[in-house]
Amino acid sequence: MLFKDKIVWITGASSGIGEGLAVAFAGEGAKLVLSARQKDELLRVQRRCGLNDDRCLLLPFDLADTKNVNQLRDEVMQKFGRIDILVNNGGIGQRSYALDTPIDIDRRIMEVNFFGTIALTKSVLMVMHKQNSGQIVAMSSVSGKVGFYLRSAYSASKHALHGFFDSLRMEVYKYNIGVLIVCPGRIRTNISINAVTEKGSKHGKMDEAQDKGLSPEECAKQILHALEAGREEIYVGQPREKQALLMKRFFPSLFSKIARRQKPE
Repeated sequence: MLFKDKIVWITGASSGIGEGLAVAFAGEGAKLVLSARQKDELLRVQRRCGLNDDRCLLLPFDLADTKNVNQLRDEVMQKFGRIDILVNNGGIGQRSYALDTPIDIDRRIMEVNFFGTIALTKSVLMVMHKQNSGQIVAMSSVSGKVGFYLRSAYSASKHALHGFFDSLRMEVYKYNIGVLIVCPGRIRTNISINAVTEKGSKHGKMDEAQDKGLSPEECAKQILHALEAGREEIYVGQPREKQALLMKRFFPSLFSKIARRQKPE
């Protein structure tokens, strides 16, 4: 198996796509480093994966505060001696109109989704560079390609990830380091429930379309297949969303006309 005994570090591993990836990688024989803010939820995921402490390291980590990122990286190295795959899955959603959203909320979203991700990536890159091998996964979104209601800062943060990781892929190719950008559409996770509003509080609602999305397990399965195939970028979601991406690219005016008719949620 391609991932057997590989050291895989997953952020946002306590639920949703991150949890689905943890289960999928564990099923392929990988050793895991699981990060999120809530250690009790990480423990639950570890138990679900069926991994003992020899094959799993729990590192609670808040992407909004990356001052100790090198220390965390060193803990991984002390336990496992290498890092083969970094999955940048952690982040926060948004459900607020740009006009109503204070700039500090915009900064908070960018700090978590973009700067936190970049800080961790740069730290782990030092290890991968010395190894002359590695794989980095950046979790973007359909919103990283297409803007939509209530997601101005979120969409901006995901667009920024594309620019950074497209450039990074070119720079690290010579070091045998791959970069995969994943653009999920509607996946059945709690991202809308936990999304931040203009008041800084949680949205607290499951979007109707989100609830009808693909399962995190199916999303994880497609991501692992993309890694096996050496893909650079993939879309994971339903046909309608893929059609929207194509329409945005080739018929932008028509896309805007249709998108404006959609229900904001």
